Amino acid sequence: QMTLVDSGGGSVQAGGSLRLSCAASANTYSSYYMAWFRQTPGKEREVVASITPGGSITDYADSLKGRFNISRDNAEKTLFLKMNSLKPEDTAIYYCAAAPPFEGRFWPRMAREQSTYRYWGQGTQVTVSS
Repeated sequence: QMTLVDSGGGSVQAGGSLRLSCAASANTYSSYYMAWFRQTPGKEREVVASITPGGSITDYADSLKGRFNISRDNAEKTLFLKMNSLKPEDTAIYYCAAAPPFEGRFWPRMAREQSTYRYWGQGTQVTVSS
């Protein structure tokens, strides 16, 4: 079992930055693939970024490359998302998610799919005003 607690959301102006955090409860955290997803009303949840258990390999949605950075601290069992140059279209609820280990040859395809993830945070609201 794993509990994920998202935090760090808020309201910022366009061009600003935010850093989201996701605190995990399980001692097996370091073996899990992790990701951030986001969702806006009326739209499907979409993947933002994902990271391998060791933290050495990351994957991003094409539209977000260069502005967002995913990282993790396995000793602290925490996942991060640093968001820079925020735009109004980044407004959404952001969720962290944890997936049990899968074969590396399926990376990054499986990491981009919601169904891969077993545990989810409660979400944190990010609002970017123009």
